Amino acid sequence: MENLVKLQKQWFEEGHTRSYDFRRKQLKRFKQMLITFEKPILRALRYDLSKSEYEAYAGEIAVLKNEINEQLKHIKQWMKPEKVKAPFTHIGSRNYILKDPYGLVLVIAPWNYPLQLSLAPVIGAIAAGNTIILKPSEVTPTVSWVLKKMINQYFKEEYIAVVEGGKEVTEQLMMQPLDYVFFTGSTSVGKKILAQASSRLIPVTLELGGKSPAIVHKDAVLHLAAKRIVWGKFTNAGQTCIAPDYLLVHHTIKNELLAHIKSYIQMFYGDQPVKNGKYVKIVNDHHYKRLKKHLIASEIIYGGEVHDGNQKIEPSILDGLNSHEALKEEEIFGPLLPVFTFSSLEEAVSMVKAKPKPLALYYFGENKEEQMFITTSLSFGGGCINDTLYHTLNPHLPFGGIGESGIGMYHGQASFETFTHTKSITNQSTKFDHRFRYPDSKTGLFFIKKILG
Repeated sequence: MENLVKLQKQWFEEGHTRSYDFRRKQLKRFKQMLITFEKPILRALRYDLSKSEYEAYAGEIAVLKNEINEQLKHIKQWMKPEKVKAPFTHIGSRNYILKDPYGLVLVIAPWNYPLQLSLAPVIGAIAAGNTIILKPSEVTPTVSWVLKKMINQYFKEEYIAVVEGGKEVTEQLMMQPLDYVFFTGSTSVGKKILAQASSRLIPVTLELGGKSPAIVHKDAVLHLAAKRIVWGKFTNAGQTCIAPDYLLVHHTIKNELLAHIKSYIQMFYGDQPVKNGKYVKIVNDHHYKRLKKHLIASEIIYGGEVHDGNQKIEPSILDGLNSHEALKEEEIFGPLLPVFTFSSLEEAVSMVKAKPKPLALYYFGENKEEQMFITTSLSFGGGCINDTLYHTLNPHLPFGGIGESGIGMYHGQASFETFTHTKSITNQSTKFDHRFRYPDSKTGLFFIKKILG
């Protein structure tokens, strides 16, 4: 590991990654890698998570191709020095901002979208001109193996390398002289990563999670709200950091909304989702038992079927007030949706504010003033009005959290900027010299006060 870090740092210092032509070539190579390994990727996602071909391609591969296309389209412009204005005191000088790569970037990835969340940050780091060590999740070992195989085939280890292993490997990597750390995962682990990095002043991006609410007001288009909530919540069996974690619905429309939700669950996943081969399983026995425990201890409005053999849990709607206590405080990360009611938007806002700031928030309602009230009254990473998840699929929208849901942003230009250090430069003229700046100037103080007002 130490040798790998030294190798990458030396290769970076030799300047191989800095040119536009090099970065463009590597991004194109990266896209070709995804095309070449498409079938092994799909098989690995099927094996580790039981993802269907559609869900695996749309939620993992397509997102990455879109990100690559965005970087290829714009990095030449993003790389250029940025000219800035100068005050009167700087007449004669040129002032600009240079875009510098950080150096060696460590990307620590989670298991829920093991391809997308491993490689999306890597794409940004490539575009910004860094070298990269990727630590994929050991919880999805087949995908991790494929990641290592394809990176090794397409890239030199002094440029991009995959290091497999458990938390002890992550701890060892965090002890290395890194230049940047990008972590996606739980808040609890994110705090540990931040503590380790901050002790050596290593900059970090933390993409975490939290309890992301979906708020449905009485003027919402209910059938569409239900359809989009079902899609956003039960995609990947709820194992999505931005999935609606709980539902807040106006008490006058609760029954009608739930009727639509039940209908769409059946439409999307059939009468027996646990036997549906296209429905994603819970990633491992630990998380399956955790979710099953919550389910058993809750009042079930709809669903509740489990299948021990294939680790699948039916999309389930729970009574929020009578749900397992842990579900009210912890991120669920599974196909369980507790439902709470509210009587006014002020009450709904108070309920959301009682919890840490969420990574995402979804509001369903037609009134523009009420939409604005929700989005300005609450602090959250990002979100949608009258939809779920879709904001993350727009590469022009930066994605990230706030507070316990994360630090920093990426996607599109934000990815390039995340992995880029901005270096401010004043290039001073030698054709003349401003006398007022020097201590022996008789008019310097008068002049400074005059121009500043």
